Amino acid sequence: MAVRFNLKFAMVATSPSLVDLIPPLWRDALSGLHEKLINIEVEIGKQVSQGKTILPDKNSVFAALSIAPEKVRVVIVGQDPYPDRRYAIGRSFAVPRESAQLPPSLKNIIKEKLDDVGGKVPSPDLMEWEEQGVMLLNRTLSVNEGESNSHESFGWLEITTRICQFIAKAGGAAILWGKNAGELKHLFGDRAVTGVHPSPLSAHRGFFGSRPFSRINQMLDDPVQW
Repeated sequence: MAVRFNLKFAMVATSPSLVDLIPPLWRDALSGLHEKLINIEVEIGKQVSQGKTILPDKNSVFAALSIAPEKVRVVIVGQDPYPDRRYAIGRSFAVPRESAQLPPSLKNIIKEKLDDVGGKVPSPDLMEWEEQGVMLLNRTLSVNEGESNSHESFGWLEITTRICQFIAKAGGAAILWGKNAGELKHLFGDRAVTGVHPSPLSAHRGFFGSRPFSRINQMLDDPVQW
């Protein structure tokens, strides 16, 4: 039986399980992985029992899957959610629309976007991109507050690999930022742009000037209006 997270996962004790929260349109793609999700929930439950706060809100764990599978044209893959409750919304690199201050990674993405393809500054939640079929997916879908990559070993990688396999088989392309994301390149072949993570720790080691937005558009029949 799946563990139910307490309020430190921003949900009440009777909240639905992770299996229940898989968006209906993605349930076939993730069939056979329910036991893995139950195990992930057990691992997260252990963190909660130690007093950890889990991000994002449980209802937002699968926020990236709000796009129907057949509508995903590009998936942008990052590492894991922001370990800051102000920012974690379940979509890689995106933050709440009303955010007055942006995290450094998103600032760097916007800077590179403007240098690469110009245009306007996107809203902090990057919904303009999602509405064009751009999925914002992290390799790991949960994190302890204040502890980056703290859930990497819980089993999420198998879940997100399956998601990317499905997208790749349907002809989708990928922007893979960072080491964890780069492990998925073999799924997409020549329809992937890989590069260093846009965080301040690595952005000056190859992210700036990498032109990922124009490069991915060259792989698409209908370019994304970044």
